[in-house]
Amino acid sequence: MLAALTQLLLFQLAGEVIARGINLPLPGPVLGMVFLFFALMLRGGPGQELQSTGQNLLQHLSLLFVPAGTGIMVHLHRVSDEWLPLLLSLLISTVATLVVTALVMRLCQRRRTSTGETP
Repeated sequence: MLAALTQLLLFQLAGEVIARGINLPLPGPVLGMVFLFFALMLRGGPGQELQSTGQNLLQHLSLLFVPAGTGIMVHLHRVSDEWLPLLLSLLISTVATLVVTALVMRLCQRRRTSTGETP
């Protein structure tokens, strides 16, 4: 488990260093996740240790929301001052996510039927 966590943290560190180094408007952990994705594609998927570590992290994902919830409570006055832009951004991003997901699903279904695959 320690090796898998180290691997995840190294990809996050690489993303952070590159994002800050060339001043990208993208969070370092997101860039690190992209690097991890490409590395896993080249390797043919995650190893057993990385897979089990990822499952363990996902089981305790709710704990990662505690700092975000605490931050919202600390800055609740800012949220109340800017509730309209926050609400609009949440609604627009939700609708955009649903539309993109539906389009990708439709594209995948077309590919599946054109190649003759059955579900």
